[in-house]
Amino acid sequence: MSGGATEPSSDDATDRSSYVVGIDLGTTHCALSYVDADLSEGDAIASWDLEVPQLVAPGQVDARALLPSFFYLPHPSELSEGDRTLPWTSSAVPESAPFVVGELARAQGAKSPTRLVASAKSWLCHSGLDRRGAVLPVDAPDDVTRVSPLDATVAYLSHLRAAWDRDHPEAPLAAQDVTLTVPASFDPAARELTAEAAARAGLPRVVLLEEPQAALYAWIARSEGAWRSEVAVGDVILVVDVGGGTSDFSLMSVGQSGGTLALERIAVGEHILLGGDNIDLALAHSVRQKLEAEGKLLDPWQIVALAHGCRAAKETLLSADAPESVPVVVPSRGSKLVASSLRTELTREEVTRVVLDGFFPNVEASARPTQRPRAGLTQLGLPYAQDAAITRHLAAFLARQAKTASATATFARPTAVLFNGGVFKSALLRNRILEVLGAWLSAVGAPVPRELPGADLELAVARGAAYHAYTLRGSGIRIRGGTARAYYVGVESATPAVPGLAPPIRALCVAPFGMEEGARAAILAEELGLVVGEPVRFRFFGSSVRRDDTVGTVLDRWAEGELQELAELEAELPTSGRTPGEVVAVRLQATVSEVGVLELDAVPRTGDERWKLSLDVRHDAG
Repeated sequence: MSGGATEPSSDDATDRSSYVVGIDLGTTHCALSYVDADLSEGDAIASWDLEVPQLVAPGQVDARALLPSFFYLPHPSELSEGDRTLPWTSSAVPESAPFVVGELARAQGAKSPTRLVASAKSWLCHSGLDRRGAVLPVDAPDDVTRVSPLDATVAYLSHLRAAWDRDHPEAPLAAQDVTLTVPASFDPAARELTAEAAARAGLPRVVLLEEPQAALYAWIARSEGAWRSEVAVGDVILVVDVGGGTSDFSLMSVGQSGGTLALERIAVGEHILLGGDNIDLALAHSVRQKLEAEGKLLDPWQIVALAHGCRAAKETLLSADAPESVPVVVPSRGSKLVASSLRTELTREEVTRVVLDGFFPNVEASARPTQRPRAGLTQLGLPYAQDAAITRHLAAFLARQAKTASATATFARPTAVLFNGGVFKSALLRNRILEVLGAWLSAVGAPVPRELPGADLELAVARGAAYHAYTLRGSGIRIRGGTARAYYVGVESATPAVPGLAPPIRALCVAPFGMEEGARAAILAEELGLVVGEPVRFRFFGSSVRRDDTVGTVLDRWAEGELQELAELEAELPTSGRTPGEVVAVRLQATVSEVGVLELDAVPRTGDERWKLSLDVRHDAG
C-alpha cells in the first residue's frame, strides 16, 4: 500500500506530526503501518509498513513486517539475558524482563507449550474469567509465573512502540494519532481493556476501529480511487475475515451522499473463536492418526508441537503450484513413548480434504452451526466454537441479518465479497466461499457475488487502520458505522413477592444501533430508581439485529438470539449526602466514548450530582 512516494530520511524531516499510525493487534500477528499526511494528496496515499525488530532465535534479531502475537515465559536456565536482548532493551524494557514476544516466543512455545501465552486478544474478551488476573498460560506448571491477558497485550504494544521510537526518534509513537483495531464484535468491556492496554504501553492517543472496516479501508486506499468504479449504489459488501484464531463477518452498504458514493457498516457478526489455528490442529490429529496406525503413539505435548509443524505444511500445500506432499517432523523430548523425533508427510490431498470438508463444507443456506450437549464440568479455557464449519457460521450470520435485504428475505444478500486474513491466501478457500455464496443467492434469484480483488491479506488491517487515522484529519473516505449493537440496561420490575419467582427484567434501550463514537444520546424520559451507598449489580444487553429500537424503547420480552447479555457490572455508588441504601429517582443518559465504551450518566430529579456507570471490567468475576 503506497502512494508511490519515497519516505524522507530522519535528517530531512522537520515535522513528524504529519504521521498517523495504524496498529493491527491481531490474535496471531501484530502489525504497524503509517501514513504521512503531508505527503498524501487526494487518492494517492503515502504509506509504509514498519519492519519490526524481534528475536527470531536466541540472541538473534531480525526485522519483519509481522510480530507474532505470542508471549513466552522461559525457564530461568533456558534463555540468558543476552539471548533476550533487543536493540532498545537498555532504555525501554528492563534487562531482567522475564519474557520474550514475537517469532522467538512462537518457536520456543512449540517446544514448551505450557510456557506459551497465545490468543491473548481472545482471552481479553472472555467475560468468564478475571482478565486482569494472572491466569495465563492456563495449563502452566507451578514454577511458571502466570500473566494476565491484559499484561500480554501491553507487552505486544510496548514492543511495537519501542520499535517505532527507535526508527522515529523525532516523532515518538506516544505523540502520534494512533488507530488500534479490534474485532467488530468486541463488547464495550473488551474495548475498554484494549484502550487501557494501549495507555499502559505508553499510547494515550488511540482510537479503536473494527477490523473488517479496516480491511475495507485498506482496499479503498490501495485502489487509489479505482474503488468507485468497482462498486455502485445498492451494493452490499460482505467482509469475510478468517484469521489465525477467529472468524468475523461484517456487511457494508454502498449508498450516496451529496452526489458521491458513501459507505456504511450495517451489520457485524459474533466473535467466533475459529480460524487457521483450528485447521492446524485438525491436520495435526490427522497426522497423529497415521502415526498411531503405524504403532507410534504421541503424547498431548507432541500434538501441540505437531500443530505448529502442520501450519507451515498447510501454507505450502494450499499455495499455487503446491507439491504433492511435504515432510512433517514430530519433535521429541525423550519420553518413554517416543525415543526420538518422528518423520512423516502431509499430502496435498489430505490437506484439501480436511480443510474443505471440515471447515468450508458446501452447505445449504439453511444450515446452522451444530451444538452438542456440554459436559457439566469443563477445563478452564476459551469459549471455542463447537462447530468447525465456517460456512455454517456464515449462513447463520446472513440469516440473522435478513432484514438488510427485505422484510421477506430469509438471509442477507451480499453483492460483493472482500476477503481478509491469512487463511484466504489460498485461492482454493476463497473460491469455495464464493461457490457456496453463489449457490445460496442463485437459489433465490439473486446475482452471484463478485470478489473485490487486490487486498493484502496479512497487512490490510494495519494499513486500513492507518488510512482511517488519516481520514480523521478530514481527508479520504470515511465509512459510517457507529456502535455495532444497540445497548440496553436491565430494569427490575416492581412486582409483589412471589415464592420461587424472580422479578421480571425489562430491557431499556439506552444507545441505538449505529450511535457514533463521541455522541451523547437524548436523556431518557422515564424515571428509574437508583440504589446508592451499597453494592448493587447492573445488567446490560446488546443486540446486533434490532436496528430500529430508539432511546427509551422498552422490551418486556425478546426472541431467542435477539439480545445477548453482556458482562455484569458491580458497583457501590457514592451516597452524595444521602442515606446508604436510599433509592434515588434518576433519568439515564448514554454516551459512547471515542473508544466505543458505553457510559451511562444517572441524573437525579433534584440536585447537581451525576452518577456515572461505565460498562467496563473493573469488577470482572474470576
